[in-house]
Amino acid sequence: MKYILTIITLFIVLSMQAQQALVGTWTGKLNVGPASLSLVLNITQEQGTINCTLDSPDQSAKGIKTSVGYCKDDSISVAVPMIGASYSGRCIGDELKGSFTQMGHSFELNFKRGVEVIKRPQTPVAPFPYTTQEVTFSNEKDSVTLAGTLTLPVGCDHASNGSVPLVIMVSGSGLQNRDEEIFEHKPFLVAADYLARNGIASLRYDDRGFGKSTGKNVANATTEDFARDAQAAYDYVKGLSLKKVSKVGIWGHSEGGDIAFMLGARGKADFIVSLAGVGVRCDTALTAQANRLMQLNGMPGTATTKGYRSMVLLQNQPWFNWFINYDPTPDIATTRCPVFAANGDKDCQVISELNLGGIKAALPHNKHNRIVEYPGLNHLFQECTTGGPTEYRTIEQTISPQFLKDAAEWIKNLK
Repeated sequence: MKYILTIITLFIVLSMQAQQALVGTWTGKLNVGPASLSLVLNITQEQGTINCTLDSPDQSAKGIKTSVGYCKDDSISVAVPMIGASYSGRCIGDELKGSFTQMGHSFELNFKRGVEVIKRPQTPVAPFPYTTQEVTFSNEKDSVTLAGTLTLPVGCDHASNGSVPLVIMVSGSGLQNRDEEIFEHKPFLVAADYLARNGIASLRYDDRGFGKSTGKNVANATTEDFARDAQAAYDYVKGLSLKKVSKVGIWGHSEGGDIAFMLGARGKADFIVSLAGVGVRCDTALTAQANRLMQLNGMPGTATTKGYRSMVLLQNQPWFNWFINYDPTPDIATTRCPVFAANGDKDCQVISELNLGGIKAALPHNKHNRIVEYPGLNHLFQECTTGGPTEYRTIEQTISPQFLKDAAEWIKNLK
C-alpha cells in the first residue's frame, strides 16, 4: 500500500511540475493576412488549478477570461468565449507552439516566454529644467472637479512683461488621463515637456470621472459637457496670478480639436492648436473613418452616412447621439483667434483631406493661421507605415518631433 501511494504521489508531483513549466507570461504575434496582432497569455497556478487570461495589447484589452480545456504534461488548450476563439499549444523549450482558431479559421500562433519590452524613448525623465504644480479646478455647473498638472518654464510665475504663452491640453474621445496615455505612449506629457523646454507653459488634466478628477453621470457626458470642463480650465488659468503668462490657447487632439473651436467661437481661446480636429459634420467624418478602416483591412469601403447613423442610433449612447449630429463648421467660422490646424495624411480616424479641407474652407482669414498636412503621420502624429490603429502600440515614437517644433515656433511667433 505504501508503495502504491508513493507512486501516486510521485505522479501528482510530476504532473504539477509539468504544469508549472507552462506557468508564466507568454507573448506572441497573430498574423492574419497583411495585419498582425500582439497577444499575451497569462498562465497562473493556484492550489493546483491552472488559470489563464488573454491580453490583446494592440487593442488595449487586458485580462480577457478564458476557459482551460486541458493543461497537462507540456500542452495547454483554452477557449476564449468572449471572442468565440480557442488556442491549443505545446511547450517546446521557451516557446509555446500551436494554433489559434476563430470563426472556423485556424492560424499558426507561437508564443515566447516573457513580457514584450516596449520602448518609449520620448517619455521625459527627471531632472527637468522647469517646474510642475499639481492643481485642481472646478466646472461648477456640472459639479465636476478636475485635477491636473501645470507645467511652467523657469521664471514663469515671476512678474515680467507677460511674454510666456500657455496651452490647455484637451484630449480626444474616451476617458483619458492628463497625459492622454494610450499603449504606454504619453503624448500630452511629451508635448508638455517639449513646450516647457521651449518657453511655453501648459495645463493638462484628467478627464472628468477619470484619474484624480471627479464627476457624476460620466457615462452620459457629451462633447458639449467636456467643452465646459475645458472652459473651466481656461477660466482657471486666466484667474491665476501668473504675471508672466501672456496668451492662453487650447491644444486639442481629435475631439479636443472640436472643443478648441467651440471655445474659440466663445472667445475663450487666444489661439488654437488643432491636432486632427474634425472639420466637417461629424456623421460624415465618422463614415469616412469607417470606410478607410475597412479599406485598410482589405474590404470595400461602402458605408453610407445614412447607414452609419442608423447603426449608431441603435446603440443609443449619449455621446454618439450628440456627436453624430454636431457640425463644427459654425464654430470654426466664428473663431477669430489664430489657428494652427494639423493632421497626418495617413490618419485613418480623422481623414486629413476631408477634415483639413473643411477647416480651411470655414476658417475666417487671419494672417497667423496655418493649416498643415504632415506626410507619413497617423492619428497620434506618429511616423508610421499604414496609419492603422494596430500600429500605434508597436511604434516607439510617441509624437512627431517635426510637428512639436513647428507648433512651438508658431506659438512663440504669435504677437
